Amino acid sequence: MPRVKGGVTTHHRHKKVLKLTKGHRATKRSLYRRAHESMLKSLSYAYRHRRERKGDMRRLWIARINAATRLEGLSYSRFIEGLCKAGVVLDRKILAEIAVTDPAAFARLVAVAKENVQQVNESQA
Repeated sequence: MPRVKGGVTTHHRHKKVLKLTKGHRATKRSLYRRAHESMLKSLSYAYRHRRERKGDMRRLWIARINAATRLEGLSYSRFIEGLCKAGVVLDRKILAEIAVTDPAAFARLVAVAKENVQQVNESQA
């Protein structure tokens, strides 16, 4: 059986890693062993941060909704409570979009939430 040398395959693998580490600092972009370590770390960061981004966006949406509801004289938690009682099924992404782009429509949503929060408070008293 003839001897098989793996030079071509190894070369391609190394080129692929070095291409992924383009833009890294110092030897992490040019020496294969350091580049491979850097690549593994950067890919794990990318994976983790793709999941973190979802929480970041939710926090942003909540902050925007809270700011808009406070302008209308209602807190975020009361607003969400009122919408739930009213049966309005809009997620925070859509609510934040409405708050930014269409303040009049958002004011109507706040009015609906206020009305339902008032009814709950009156029935408890």
